[in-house]
Amino acid sequence: MLNGIVVLNKPRGMTSSDCVYKLRKILQIRKIGHAGTLDPEVNGVLPIAIGQATKLIELMHTKPKSYIGSGMFGKRTDSYDLDGEVLETQAVTSPFTSDEIIEGMKKLTGHLEQLPPIYSAVRVNGKRLYEYARQHIEVQRPKRAVEVYDYSLTSDPVYDEEQKTESFNFAIRCSKGTYVRSLVNDLGTQLNCPAVMTSLTRTASSGYDLSQAVSLEDLEQEIAHPEKWLQPIDSFFNDLKVVDLSVQQFDRVKNGAKIKLNQNDKKIALRYNKKIKAIYQRSDDVYCPDLMLLKNE
Repeated sequence: MLNGIVVLNKPRGMTSSDCVYKLRKILQIRKIGHAGTLDPEVNGVLPIAIGQATKLIELMHTKPKSYIGSGMFGKRTDSYDLDGEVLETQAVTSPFTSDEIIEGMKKLTGHLEQLPPIYSAVRVNGKRLYEYARQHIEVQRPKRAVEVYDYSLTSDPVYDEEQKTESFNFAIRCSKGTYVRSLVNDLGTQLNCPAVMTSLTRTASSGYDLSQAVSLEDLEQEIAHPEKWLQPIDSFFNDLKVVDLSVQQFDRVKNGAKIKLNQNDKKIALRYNKKIKAIYQRSDDVYCPDLMLLKNE
């Protein structure tokens, strides 16, 4: 039984569900799911939980995500990227300076209320927004609370004299539920010029980054060596204090019992036989089960 997390380097042109379907066939495993959907034309880190690790999916969503990408001033689309219908064009006759773009980005950091793109998977009255968009039905989009920890310009902008457009590269670190396409569109609003996202790569998600990612092709070639492409469940909890259990303590923990420990941390990872078995949370003077893992191994 495989238990762990595949940090997939998702290629452009595939949906996140496509990747899960292909992995299910490659690995011949049914208990599998991804954490954090990527649009088909976005590549990069897509964490996929396998076996007992599927219990972590909700927790995986809570960790920040990081992206690098590019945008362009001079055009706006209904999808906020190049796949959508062009709604507005405007010649950039006076290119923005790096300082002007950086100042606009600063205004889009911190706690924000974000309006998702009409071409997105957000549900309204049981239907996804993109379904309304395809039927040309107007619908009120629900705002969502997100947090942008960092939005930065990564190189000097480039002006195209012939096309009268200006391109820029950016890096973003944000909370779950953040639409990077919206941040590019909103930057245009800040600078009074239409803007569109032209490319995007997710560089980190759920505590994993591109340095740990593997392609579908490499995984298929190395299927007999999971140690080369499967992150152990324990790796997800590297930000928690780990406490090793005695035999007696583990007998209680595997049955979900409360235990007393000489610890002060709010949450701790409990390890037995070199594997994390459970996450416990402090309540008064005892620790109680928060998440059970691999209890039968």
